Amino acid sequence: MAPQARAGDVLAELQRLRTGTPLLSGALVAGTDGLLLAHDTPDVEPEQVAALTATALGVAALMTEATGRGGFGELLVQGESGHIASYAAGHSAVLTLLADDRIGIDTLRSEGRRAAARIGELLDTAPRHAVDTAPRHAACPAPSVPSPGHQPPRPGPLPPRP
Repeated sequence: MAPQARAGDVLAELQRLRTGTPLLSGALVAGTDGLLLAHDTPDVEPEQVAALTATALGVAALMTEATGRGGFGELLVQGESGHIASYAAGHSAVLTLLADDRIGIDTLRSEGRRAAARIGELLDTAPRHAVDTAPRHAACPAPSVPSPGHQPPRPGPLPPRP
């Protein structure tokens, strides 16, 4: 399948997800390096959200590894007026959803997991150049994961409050 068709399939999945889940206000797919692959996000700057997604992914991966919880699966952030949920989408991408605060978390999770699995299938079966030809707008390298046995420096005691 041509690279444009594969990118079109990912965008179609994002649009289907938004159409079928009324309280979703945006959806995007970013590479683990923070580069935007596809988006349906009318009210936000997609390149910025893609870069922030990679940063959050890096922190989440470090947290799961440091606590022995395995690889990254999903991340949910609850703000005052809504939710941001990110899901692993194959080996090299992340699906991020923006949702109204009235959405049920179970709905958000089930739809996010289903869409992430479908997008992962599309991207993981695509020829390598299909992903490489996607528009590149912003870069945010994901933090490296420390090698096993590496211990970060321990912080000292907090300073006294004034």
